[in-house]
Amino acid sequence: MASLENFKPYIAPEQNIAEFTIKSVLLGCFFGIVFGCSTTYLAIKAGLTVTASIPIAVIAITLGRKLFKTTILENNIIQTTGSAGESIAAGVAFTLPGFLFLSADENGNINSAEYFNYFTIFSLAALGGMLGTMMMIPLRRSLIVKEHDSLPYPEGTACASVLQAGEKGGVFAQTAFIGMGVAFAYAMLQKVFHVIAETPAFVTRQANKFWPSATINGEITPEYLGVGYIIGPQISGVLVAGSVLAWWALIPLLATLVPFEQVAHQLVTLGYLKDITTAGGRGNWDPIAKTFANPSSALYFAYIRQIGAGAVAAGGFITLLKTIPTIVSSFRESMGSLKEKGESGILRTDRDLSFKVVIIGSLLLVIIIAILPKIPGDSILQKMLLGILIIIFGFFFVTVASRIVGLVGTSNSPISGMTIATLMGTCLIFTAVGWTGKLYEPMALVVGGIICIAAANAGGTSQDLKTGFLVGATPKYQQLALFIGALVSSLAIGIIIKVLDTPTQDLINQGFTHAIGSTKYPAPQATLMATLTKGILSFNLDWQYVMVGLFISITLELCGIKALAFAIGLYLPLATTLPIFVGGAIKGLINWRTEQKKEKVEEDELGRGNLFATGLIAGGAISGVVVAVLSVFYYESLQSISLEHVLTGQDESGHNIFLGENGFAILGVLCFFGMAAILARTAMKKD
Repeated sequence: MASLENFKPYIAPEQNIAEFTIKSVLLGCFFGIVFGCSTTYLAIKAGLTVTASIPIAVIAITLGRKLFKTTILENNIIQTTGSAGESIAAGVAFTLPGFLFLSADENGNINSAEYFNYFTIFSLAALGGMLGTMMMIPLRRSLIVKEHDSLPYPEGTACASVLQAGEKGGVFAQTAFIGMGVAFAYAMLQKVFHVIAETPAFVTRQANKFWPSATINGEITPEYLGVGYIIGPQISGVLVAGSVLAWWALIPLLATLVPFEQVAHQLVTLGYLKDITTAGGRGNWDPIAKTFANPSSALYFAYIRQIGAGAVAAGGFITLLKTIPTIVSSFRESMGSLKEKGESGILRTDRDLSFKVVIIGSLLLVIIIAILPKIPGDSILQKMLLGILIIIFGFFFVTVASRIVGLVGTSNSPISGMTIATLMGTCLIFTAVGWTGKLYEPMALVVGGIICIAAANAGGTSQDLKTGFLVGATPKYQQLALFIGALVSSLAIGIIIKVLDTPTQDLINQGFTHAIGSTKYPAPQATLMATLTKGILSFNLDWQYVMVGLFISITLELCGIKALAFAIGLYLPLATTLPIFVGGAIKGLINWRTEQKKEKVEEDELGRGNLFATGLIAGGAISGVVVAVLSVFYYESLQSISLEHVLTGQDESGHNIFLGENGFAILGVLCFFGMAAILARTAMKKD
């Protein structure tokens, strides 16, 4: 990277070319909605996200240049506006579904679920997104410009490289579009026509003396394969290791030691089963035979999820503790930048929005939270306290998030740890003033939710501003684009999250009133946030299980392994992490082959494999959203075109007509590995 003294942006400050135009903002809003919806889907389903700036930039180069004759600065505005959707979606999906999982009243009703409505989701998403961008205005010169040599902002730098290469005539988007097409076709065959099994599984019997109730399964979707390839073999390996411990070690052990009636009592305590005399619930309890149809599922929800919650909380907090030197230095730097004069200079590339926007915006945020209906709180005074806490925590964690992503990238930012720290700090303040119990749980979640959204968006904003700094963009226009992108994306994210939460007829038959929280959309991060909030304010957390998870994370850290990825794997089902690991293994094999043949290693972000994997994620996630929408409005029609009953059917004598259940599962696995082979072949192609 060139030093700041000799640095010259791609477009000189003296040049004035088209930048903040109607077409660039509209295209950016469109991509923000598309990637915001796909990120929401992925985060609620798997608790994971990937950066959207680079794929948006890749697509903008192709579509923008060919169809709309956009300049490099207009393409930068497109990716800047669009990336806000991905950041906000991650923050929303990681926290706000927690309203569905807070404490129930005496009748078993979760009253906080009333806050999980479109208006509240949109309001909190928009406020958090605005806060993240707003707090970055006074920090841009300090973190992006002055520390150009020491803070690389990897995604921002890669995105600038994509834009510059595209300006020189490079074409990248074709590979990404092919990936989207493959993923969409695969997903339609899987989720609409049901030719491909969704979750092939092998479960050992409870009576097995060697390995009882062990599960080997995988949700073989394109998006999981793509995520695994992008995060690579190391992280995906650690991720699946957590699930291996849970599903292949702990669950078989618990199945041997714990009587099923005791497991059922635990499920009743946690609210997964109405009472011990009622059939159903997680694992399908049979009160007469006193057994479960699926013991591994029952044990997972009764014990493993709480152990996993403790591990994730500890892993996130340990990650945050490791960044204390960064936190202190970044806070000192940010305070120093506020003491400087507000003159931005006369150069186009130095023009920021006025610091008055931050002051007025902060005051407005407190007022809006205080007067908005459908926001938890009994009085304006209570809501004003929420607003003040949000501003204080917001400035602190926006600063921290920006500096951390500058060093390690957006994907490695400990957003969960910051949110956990915010929730714990808020709950301790509430406890100090006597605000304990179920009434104050949703109020604490509001603070944690907005800070999570703000920190996520601040990380994305920082990468965008770094891209703009390198290509010679006007900061003021980028900041305006981010505000617009945050608002428009929030409108769409609120809609799609409510659509995803609408239960299908199958889920209704199983007793679910919300799809989020079911095995279809487990929302792991949001469930964790709700669990911690309940535990601190309502004193009803099973600390013995949480402590097991905590010491698992500590053990891993002592072994030199980053505990957070392992803890997330421990918390998530094996069905989620196993296909992700397959994608990571393919990336590892590609890297090994490249080393053996001593071939030139291309930049990961610009490589064919990464672009195809990005297409798999986008195509798979978008098709998932489409199918979710169709399932809400056209459930019966989708059932009528499903071919699963034909492929698995039997004749009158019980013989398989076509494939049978086992053959159907094997066909699904073969199709998944066929898609994996296409990914590997694409990655090995030379330009």
